[in-house]
Amino acid sequence: MKKNTDNKVLSKGLWTRNFTIITVGSIVSMLGSSIAGFALGLLVLDYTESTFLYAMYMVMYNLPKVAVPTLAGPFVDKFSRRKTIYTLDFISTALYGFFAWLIMSGYFNYAFLIAGCLILGTIDSIYQVAFDSFYPMLITEGNYTKAYSIQSTLESMTLLMIPVSAFLYNLVGIAPLFLINMASFFIAAVMETRITPIQESYVKEREEKFGLAQYREIFQEGISYLKEEKGLQAITLYFMVSMLAAGAFETLVLPYFKMNFQQGEYVYVFTMGWTMVGRMIGGAIHYKFKYPTDKKYLIALSVYIIISFLEGTMLFFPIVVMMVICFADGILGVTSYNIRISATQSYVPDEKKGRFNGIFQMINMGGMLLGQFLAGVLGEFLPQRVVIFGFQMICVAAAIVIIGGNKKHVEKIYNRQA
Repeated sequence: MKKNTDNKVLSKGLWTRNFTIITVGSIVSMLGSSIAGFALGLLVLDYTESTFLYAMYMVMYNLPKVAVPTLAGPFVDKFSRRKTIYTLDFISTALYGFFAWLIMSGYFNYAFLIAGCLILGTIDSIYQVAFDSFYPMLITEGNYTKAYSIQSTLESMTLLMIPVSAFLYNLVGIAPLFLINMASFFIAAVMETRITPIQESYVKEREEKFGLAQYREIFQEGISYLKEEKGLQAITLYFMVSMLAAGAFETLVLPYFKMNFQQGEYVYVFTMGWTMVGRMIGGAIHYKFKYPTDKKYLIALSVYIIISFLEGTMLFFPIVVMMVICFADGILGVTSYNIRISATQSYVPDEKKGRFNGIFQMINMGGMLLGQFLAGVLGEFLPQRVVIFGFQMICVAAAIVIIGGNKKHVEKIYNRQA
């Protein structure tokens, strides 16, 4: 089969050996992380009984994601992304095993938790930049939309583990769940070593010794590229505001359920679980059907506005209505994700993906971090649902002003075959 210079096989088949391995490995690691992650949030709420300290736990996990992705971008564009992702997964395996041993030994405290969050957040930041930059290189031409519909569906399926996580946490505690996560990272890492090495041309193009001067040069190239791309600038800025609102929502929605319903964590799981159903159906839609190329921008802008209204008003309704809103939010969320990521990852050249993804993640995580912190503070004095509504209305304004106001530039990226 003929290959192009971007290392993509010109074939209609998506399920190559490498794509299958990366997909199965992702399933394993995401399921393990979902089990441990949700249970850890419950542990913090139970241990501290404070919305503010719960918010601080979330902030400390995401704090490295503000600076680390941008710093990691030049390295990801210099060294093998394949080796980077499996090396980091092996390190995570060891860390989760160590954390489980510490907890079983009775050394748990809030300070230990914060330190662990900083370490894991740093590793996750580097991994995400490397994975996001490597994953599109394993997708055959013309199959970006299908591939990212699969990824978004798999991420949605991890929500199936949330009720399992809540049940196991109440039954056996957090340490065994850390051991499960340790095993999942180990399996994923071993599978990633089996990915057939591909030509990572951006590595060979910079054969000279990698030092501070070259790092600075590569970093500045990434900044210059983003400055020239007004469409990517607008998308990045809007998603920073979107993550600001998402950070507030994620920080306050679980405490809202726990404080207003008996066995609130189970009510939360049952209600928010409909988001997973919506995402899975949305992923199936994107896998089977493609939206009209010339309408993607308009669809995306409409979805951004509708999602913010739904999430901003959800907590004011009865549980049954919340479930319907979550279902709709899931379908729309997959649509937003798929249009954005398939467009940007097919648009940005392979040799610049690491730096773009690093900058994008840094700015997005900065928005989420600020949203989590502000929500934690405001949630101590104002009703949680009022705070969420305010943040989501800011997001509506951002969609209209930033995405709507830069139609010419964003449309060029979104309205393309991917």
